[in-house]
Amino acid sequence: MKYRRLGRTGIEVSDIAHGLWGMSGWSGSEERKSLQALQLAVDLGCNFFDSAWAYGNGNSDRLLGQILSRNSGKRLYAASKIPPMNNKWPAPPQEKYSNVFPSAHVFKYAHLILEKLGTKSIDLLQFHVWDDTWAGEPEFRETVEKLKKDGLIRFFGLSLNRWQPENGIQALHTGLVDVVQVIYNIFDQAPEDKLFPVCEKLNIGVIARVPLDEGSLGAKMTADTKFPPDDWRAKYFGPENLPKTLAHVEKLRAVVPPSMNMPEMALRFILSNPAVSTTIVGMREPDHVRKNVAASDAGPLDAALLRTLKAHRWERTAQRWSD
Repeated sequence: MKYRRLGRTGIEVSDIAHGLWGMSGWSGSEERKSLQALQLAVDLGCNFFDSAWAYGNGNSDRLLGQILSRNSGKRLYAASKIPPMNNKWPAPPQEKYSNVFPSAHVFKYAHLILEKLGTKSIDLLQFHVWDDTWAGEPEFRETVEKLKKDGLIRFFGLSLNRWQPENGIQALHTGLVDVVQVIYNIFDQAPEDKLFPVCEKLNIGVIARVPLDEGSLGAKMTADTKFPPDDWRAKYFGPENLPKTLAHVEKLRAVVPPSMNMPEMALRFILSNPAVSTTIVGMREPDHVRKNVAASDAGPLDAALLRTLKAHRWERTAQRWSD
């Protein structure tokens, strides 16, 4: 496992990190296997874990808390997220900050997350949605500064809305944000345009999420793939998105080198960008952990393949089915 500095936080995190959404928000999750996968990730060198209160109303935070407790002798880093008070995903641009992240709401969930994690402070607390019109709100600054002053959190971050990587740049310039989380993968390369240069200039840590495009870059989905109604992917991979996605995957399949598979290529594409501190991968099965961690050891892709993959950029904007 290789490690990178998480921006100005100064901490060294595994470049393959564990995302816990699939353990509480997707069908097929099983607690026993989830805990096995989490423990194996720790054993193989993973030290950064990304959760959120919205992942099962604190269930993923609870699972993460168990792993932290079982490995108290190791320095593991826990990240979680505050849900929007109005429960709107993504954040509508016309919504007032006071309706989404009022101080009382933020502190309530910070304490709830801490209780689930069983720790004295949260290594990284993020807002789960964001709109840059809020960047100048006095309550935003007051809340973040108090969270740190009171010792509830060590660092603060933003999870940017799907396919809106530039909707966060103003917030980065406030000096309040230590880490930003953004969708970045072979299809979604837009963060390279403006967000990543700002992050590098300001020494902001970058968490790349959705490295496998919610599963499509696992290369196992077909036109007959269906998910249970209570699985978020049933909406995301519905008739408006699945056919288009499969067409893009098929084009990509043609350039996968014989020496690797598509998921490995997808992860190594992300790790080839020095602006990225870590990428969070959903790993509910021990076998997934072994294969994904191996991508860290394999390192960046060669320059020729990277140039080829740049042509697979897919320009997308948020749709009613995408959040």
